[in-house]
Amino acid sequence: MTVRSFSLRAASLLTLAMLSTAGSAQTPRPAPPTAWTSAPFVPLWTGAPPGGGFKAVAVPANDPATFLRNIDQPGLRRFTPARPNGASVLVIPGGAYTFLSIGNEGVDIAGRLTALGYTVYVLTYRLPGEGWADRADVPLQDAQRGLRMVRAAATKDGLDPHKIAVLGFSAGGHLAATLETDFAQAVHAPRDAIDRIDARPDAAALIYPVIAATEPFTHAQSAAQLLGKNPDPAAIARRSPAEHVTATTPPTFLLHAMDDGAVVPDNSLLMMAALRRAGRPVEAHFVAEGGHGFGVGPAALPAGHWVDLFDRWLQRSLAETSRPAG
Repeated sequence: MTVRSFSLRAASLLTLAMLSTAGSAQTPRPAPPTAWTSAPFVPLWTGAPPGGGFKAVAVPANDPATFLRNIDQPGLRRFTPARPNGASVLVIPGGAYTFLSIGNEGVDIAGRLTALGYTVYVLTYRLPGEGWADRADVPLQDAQRGLRMVRAAATKDGLDPHKIAVLGFSAGGHLAATLETDFAQAVHAPRDAIDRIDARPDAAALIYPVIAATEPFTHAQSAAQLLGKNPDPAAIARRSPAEHVTATTPPTFLLHAMDDGAVVPDNSLLMMAALRRAGRPVEAHFVAEGGHGFGVGPAALPAGHWVDLFDRWLQRSLAETSRPAG
């Protein structure tokens, strides 16, 4: 090969590389589903959220449009039913505390629940590994604030402020379990009247939840993102919701697939045992198939019929909480 032909070939390869790089740099990230972007968004906080230190992380090139990261403005997406039944549900998507899966654990479940008459709010909460100074507290800060805002909205909109459930998936199930057990934990200084509203949900549903914060049952990525490297025993215990179940923990619905290899069903068993020890109402469903992250589930399997079970359970549970004492 002559020097000239070698130079031309090298120049051609360089040009192709530059064009390829430029093309990939200009490829826009896919937009989230229209059902998500068209839902009204309400920020949780006026001004900056509590604490500080947000630092954007790199987004994988192959990330689906339904995975949210770099959440510096947490908030609520509202999905309104045609015929409200008076009850509201705060939905908390999962994603190993690394992203939020707003498709199967946000838009899909909102569609199913609004069809049943529930007013649905999907929580976009801050992710602890994105630089926040109080990493183990920021998800609970947002969950408490979200529940309080849902209760305030129910009062304003003519819904029942005492018929509010939280429903969480996977790591979002851990956050929902933390909210139902530590709704009164002081994790930030009160800012306004909203922060004086009761943050206790009237019912809770945990769908293939992370409950354990340590081996052998924890989901390692979720625990590391929430607690950081080498957390001390006190930090682990503080974010182990099964250890915090009390007489004030609301009625709880549990769902897990026995073939879940990511978050083993022992997590739900731990929570069920803790609720039973405390004498708290609990309904648990363990299905043979489904794996992890099935969302509303496939219609061909029992895992695809849990929403109807949840609806019936929630109606009964909210009726009990609304019944006058004595």
